[in-house]
Amino acid sequence: MDTYKLLEQVKNGELSIAEAEEQLKKLPYEDIGCAKIDHHRSLRSGFGEVIYSAGKSVEQMRAIYRSFYERRENVMGTRASRDQYLALSGEFPEIEYDETARILGLYFNRPRQTGCVAVCTGGTSDIPVAEEAAQTAEYFGCRVNRIYDVGVAGIHRLISKLDDIREANCVIAVAGMEGALPGVVAGLVERPVIAVPTSIGYGANFQGIAPLLTMLNSCAEGIATVNIDNGFGAGYLAAQMNRLAGSKS
Repeated sequence: MDTYKLLEQVKNGELSIAEAEEQLKKLPYEDIGCAKIDHHRSLRSGFGEVIYSAGKSVEQMRAIYRSFYERRENVMGTRASRDQYLALSGEFPEIEYDETARILGLYFNRPRQTGCVAVCTGGTSDIPVAEEAAQTAEYFGCRVNRIYDVGVAGIHRLISKLDDIREANCVIAVAGMEGALPGVVAGLVERPVIAVPTSIGYGANFQGIAPLLTMLNSCAEGIATVNIDNGFGAGYLAAQMNRLAGSKS
């Protein structure tokens, strides 16, 4: 809820006190039975609620999205399935689904994208996690520069993109296998690096444990590491950094 806009509408006579009171009754959350929708979150933290979709039934997803739809508020769901999208698209024709990132979104007012976040991947197989990060950052108002398949096995590819990476306010480095990419990037640029280990790799990758440990133990400074395959967490943190940087460039 945009509380400032609500108060302006009351001040200008566009909204009655009774109507405003009815809207404010749903603060700090709206209890819809299966979930308690936190419409107040953007007022507290500057970032609206995001729905983790995996494990939710179609009925639960429909009820949650209806709450946002009726208020004409943006909402993004992560780890959504195509079946969830197909089930909801009949009721919400504006809904969008990205199968690579597994993001299900309703966007009534897209934010202006400012600043810059660079999203790099070690390989093409890391792109689904990277896209979750990139689209999360875009949802929260960041301009994103995607720099994919620049892993250390062919480090000349990364070096050729350093000028682009250095233009960003922060860098998300997504890698599986041994997970060396974030440490290399952090040693080459002055920007903070958010490391994202992925579960991509052969047996001793241990579904992402190996790159996670590499990233946590990197000797390069300026690295923050999120959980395995957690593109959303990386994109959210990058959006905060981008905002603190004054969204320059």
